Amino acid sequence: MGIMEDGLAPDEELLLHRHKHWKTILGAIVVAVVSTAASVTLLVLLQGRDVDSLWRWVLGIALGVAWLTAFSWWTIAPLARWATTHFAITNRRLMFRTGVFTKTGIDIPMARINSVQFRHSLIDRMFRTGTLIVESASDEPLEFDDIPHVAKVHAMLYNELNDTLDDDDHSSA
Repeated sequence: MGIMEDGLAPDEELLLHRHKHWKTILGAIVVAVVSTAASVTLLVLLQGRDVDSLWRWVLGIALGVAWLTAFSWWTIAPLARWATTHFAITNRRLMFRTGVFTKTGIDIPMARINSVQFRHSLIDRMFRTGTLIVESASDEPLEFDDIPHVAKVHAMLYNELNDTLDDDDHSSA
C-alpha cells in the first residue's frame, strides 16, 4: 500500500492521488545535467594541464566537492521535496502531505468545504497544471500549487462535494 492508502479510514476510498506537476522539478533536472557536464569538462581540462599531480588531485577533489554540494542542494533536495509531496481526494476528505524530515499534513473533510476554484496561467495551461483553491468553513482559503490537470481535479472535487452534500440531505430527511 502507498503512503496515502495507509492513512485511510475503513470505509474510505481513495479517488485521486497526485504529486505536484513535474514542471516543479524541471529546474533541478537542468541543474543536474549542466553541473555534471561542467564538472566533467573541467575535470577533463584539468587532466590535460601540466599541473603537479598533488595539485591535480587536490583540484579534482575540490571540483568533486563543489559538484556534490551543488547537486545535493539544487537537485536532490527539490526531487526529495517533490517525491514527498502528496495531494489526494477521498470520498470523505481532501488530504495534503509534505515534508522530508519534518512532515506536515492537512485534511479537510468534504462537509467543511465551502467553495472550490482553480487558477492557471498561460504557462500553466501549456503544462496542464494550475492552482487549486479550497475554502473551508473556518479557515482562510488554501492554495495547492502545481496540481496536474487542475481543471479535472476541480471538477472531481466539486462533484464529490455535491455527492457528500446529497448524502447528508438524504440521511437527515
